[in-house]
Amino acid sequence: GKTFDASKLSPEMKTAIEQGMADAWVAFAGLKKQFEEGKLNSGDVFGTRAYLKGNYLYRMGAAVLGIYGNSKQEALYPAYYVDAAKQKLDGTNRYTLRFAPGQSPPVNAFWSLTMYDEPQSLLVANPLNRYLINSPMLPQLNRDADGGLTLIVQNESPGKDKEANWLPAPKGPFSMIMRLYWPKEEAVEGKWTAPPARQVKE
Repeated sequence: GKTFDASKLSPEMKTAIEQGMADAWVAFAGLKKQFEEGKLNSGDVFGTRAYLKGNYLYRMGAAVLGIYGNSKQEALYPAYYVDAAKQKLDGTNRYTLRFAPGQSPPVNAFWSLTMYDEPQSLLVANPLNRYLINSPMLPQLNRDADGGLTLIVQNESPGKDKEANWLPAPKGPFSMIMRLYWPKEEAVEGKWTAPPARQVKE
């Protein structure tokens, strides 16, 4: 490709580029809000140039939120930034995430749910050394009476008898990313949607 020497730009051009970058971050904030509200998902922003049709905001979103993400036919990444009431996730609260009977993530390969500290987006140190819950762990998880599956998301242990289903959260803000590898048709087409994180009220 061609070389680029920023030092040779005029002051006016440098100012215009800096303003353009600032505008892009403002636009990105709006894009992220659409993710939080469930109006967009990973399948909208990951893909080839032809698939994205020149949508540079989507390309920016993909690079910032999950660079090197796969197309929706290969993987889907439902993101959790807010709970069912559209409130930011925070470890000062307790949450559950329940898959009704027959509603586990539909995949041909496997699925996972990973915890991240915010705003650093780093894994969270915890007593169990558990950073995710995934489908290979299903034989060790406790099922609900009706055959469904409830995951427990909170900072402190829910008790030894419930720790099998516990995904430890930090003490403050956090996010979670679900990953569906080789998703089945109902997930790709949006007929299956990830369940919300519901805050547990005292």
